[in-house]
Amino acid sequence: MKVDVLLGLQWGDEGKGKIVDFLAPHYDIVARFQGGPNAGHTLEFDGIKHVLHQIPSGIFRENIQNVIGNGVVLDPVILKKELEALKQFNIDPRKNLFISEKAQLILPTHALLDAAYEKAKGSSKIGSTLKGIGPTYQDKIARLGLRAGDIKSADFKKKYEALRDQHKTILEFYDFDYSDVLAEKENLFFEALEYLQAFKITSTEYLINQALNEGKRVLAEGAQGSLLDIDFGSYPFVTSSNTMAAGACTGLGVAPKNIGEVFGVFKAYCTRVGSGPFPTELFDEDGKQMAKIGNEFGATTGRPRRCGWLDLPALQYACMINGVTQLYMMKADVLNSFETIKFATAYQDEAGQQTTQMPYDVAIQKYDPIYVENKGWAQEVKSDSFEQFPQALQNYIAKVEEYLHIPINLVSLGPDRTQTVRRESRQISS
Repeated sequence: MKVDVLLGLQWGDEGKGKIVDFLAPHYDIVARFQGGPNAGHTLEFDGIKHVLHQIPSGIFRENIQNVIGNGVVLDPVILKKELEALKQFNIDPRKNLFISEKAQLILPTHALLDAAYEKAKGSSKIGSTLKGIGPTYQDKIARLGLRAGDIKSADFKKKYEALRDQHKTILEFYDFDYSDVLAEKENLFFEALEYLQAFKITSTEYLINQALNEGKRVLAEGAQGSLLDIDFGSYPFVTSSNTMAAGACTGLGVAPKNIGEVFGVFKAYCTRVGSGPFPTELFDEDGKQMAKIGNEFGATTGRPRRCGWLDLPALQYACMINGVTQLYMMKADVLNSFETIKFATAYQDEAGQQTTQMPYDVAIQKYDPIYVENKGWAQEVKSDSFEQFPQALQNYIAKVEEYLHIPINLVSLGPDRTQTVRRESRQISS
């Protein structure tokens, strides 16, 4: 069997959590492979809205193993809160949650460093979630970090204090006052570590590869979006991990030959939280209408999301670097009331030059989108098959497929897991 990968193709918040929950019954394992509590995956069913930050989105399905992979950075305090919140739904995650012993730990001082670095940037700040993600990955690359498996060692406290004291020196250099918060944060941190001792902290790369050998199906769940990838995103306004399909290999310990389908999730329009380039961003009534109807607020931070029309060159770029085999379109219902719907097919720079490629300097230079207008469907859609969609919606889907040469095999028409229309996998000839 192969590992199928599901990831976002924009700047995050595409609706991946809902799709993982929807697909989970077809898999034996759902595994998170990167990111941390800076990602919020929203699921809605039975009239209840759930937001998961570190736990894989398969946790609400019975008989599915959920894996937090080695590529994830783990905040024990936030994880404890998430795990305890599952009790009200009669879910005992100790039975089916596996945590990689190689997952890096987010220390209390990592979040403080995040705040200090962001403050020092002033007007150039990138819009960090301030969860300590970047500083944790920094320590990982510098070979200073602590991992989940370390909490079992007798000298963990000594290792912790050595790294914490290094962080204190940096905080003092930035003249960042931590004196009134650190002690409380440390108490919560060690309480959470004690709590996690009851969970399965193990070599999850063996678990996943053994499952593949036994013919079991694995779904790798990405966080954030491809345009936030540390290498291929809109640098420096990016996250600190590889959010693309290749990250599933390094973040779970599976070989490239074991990657199967790559499901690319995107909204029928675009949103972005925080700073950074956004060529199709709208500042008019259309943008306000998208935000209002789509309830566009960050699942982790609560910050309003910037809204704009669908950016096809950016989407094509994300499909290319990920090797996307199927597309899933989310939140088509948000566009139900629009008479005219646009998407960008190219960019034009200040010198009048046009391109359909993602510019290297998109974070520095101004690029104006070149739009194609489409007739909107201007009605509520409750169909349960693609063939019953309004013709204008069918046309919109067909035009996106024609541009990308990849089939759209699923359309979401609302937040609930039942408001999802899927069709058999198809291929689009190029």
